[in-house]
Amino acid sequence: MSGAYGFGLGESCQSCEFRRKGFFCQLPPDELKDFDAIKKYVSAYPADATLFMEQQKSRGIYLLCEGQVKLSLGSSDGKTLILRIANPGEVLGLSSALSGSPYEVTAQALRPCQVAFMTSDDFQKFLRKHQAVYERVASHLGWQYRSACEQLSVVGLGASVYERVAKFLLNWSTEGGAPGNGDRFTLPLSHEEIAERIGITRESVSRALSEFRSRGLIENDSSIFAIADRVALGEFHVHPPRPLEADPRLLHLTPIQGGRSPENRQPLWNRNPSALKRA
Repeated sequence: MSGAYGFGLGESCQSCEFRRKGFFCQLPPDELKDFDAIKKYVSAYPADATLFMEQQKSRGIYLLCEGQVKLSLGSSDGKTLILRIANPGEVLGLSSALSGSPYEVTAQALRPCQVAFMTSDDFQKFLRKHQAVYERVASHLGWQYRSACEQLSVVGLGASVYERVAKFLLNWSTEGGAPGNGDRFTLPLSHEEIAERIGITRESVSRALSEFRSRGLIENDSSIFAIADRVALGEFHVHPPRPLEADPRLLHLTPIQGGRSPENRQPLWNRNPSALKRA
């Protein structure tokens, strides 16, 4: 039986249909049973719902069972920086629950999500009983720290607009299961959200995507994207090269817009369906 947004109604981690290689998903049976016992509730959230807000007093941790959650920082003048996109199996609010400090970020559902919640007190009691879980906690906090450092490097160390957008597309496509040329993937973020993720303006994102499309490096139909040449996209520099200086890969790519026969106007995933992976 399904609940809201098609998620299962079961609240047990032991029988959860979404179990994967996540933070607590692979605990030994005895520990997983006790973890089940401290969960206050399992809820479904609609897209754009807020789980918690930056500087809000910490209530506990949220285990993301299904869906994606946007973690962002805000400034007093209304600017937003998306720190990262959390995926199923991740724990949100972990450092705040352990330290007793307010939440460092705002957590907002990017699409419908299923989330399990437990209070800070119950979670700390669970850790005291199962001290071996501390290793998982340390590993998860270390991973979150490295992710934050990588994001600061992208935003603060001077990569060009084109390089930032190209790197973002390449990374997102791999995470979405599209590691090869022509493989399609879903990108549910708006241009504004992409801009907030990599620290540039919405107009710059739109301009970079338009440039990539015009040079045949990417194709997209709404939120469905395909990368035609991953190497050329990764080597795209601040100022697009003039034709005589262009990399040979760029010179032989057929432009997406205009000048193609009806057959060549078909999207990449129509022209070579056998090479595709489902988004």
